[in-house]
Amino acid sequence: MAASYIIEQFKNLNAPENMILTQHSRKRFSERGIKIADIINAISSGEIIEQYPEDFPVPSCLILGSSGSKKLHIVASIKDNMIWLITAYIPDDGLWDESFRIRKKRSEDSQSDGKEES
Repeated sequence: MAASYIIEQFKNLNAPENMILTQHSRKRFSERGIKIADIINAISSGEIIEQYPEDFPVPSCLILGSSGSKKLHIVASIKDNMIWLITAYIPDDGLWDESFRIRKKRSEDSQSDGKEES
């Protein structure tokens, strides 16, 4: 059975020593100017807006939060009482509604696999 997360699970672990960054996430954070402090702020203020129960090797979710005036989407999972940070990005207002919670409808020929950016 696939797991679902609640934001409190992430908030309870929300500290740098409880986070694992993949090589991919380190690269993306650097490219996008996202710092660990931004991730911590976004999780603290965040909410889970999508669940990805079929992700492998563990289920993940999409968190919407903010750091200062910056909105962030964070794809993360929890394994062994650690937050695994998969990626984070500033959501594109062309792909999301004004709240950045709901994806805008896209035409059939431009549909992707769901996740906006990796």
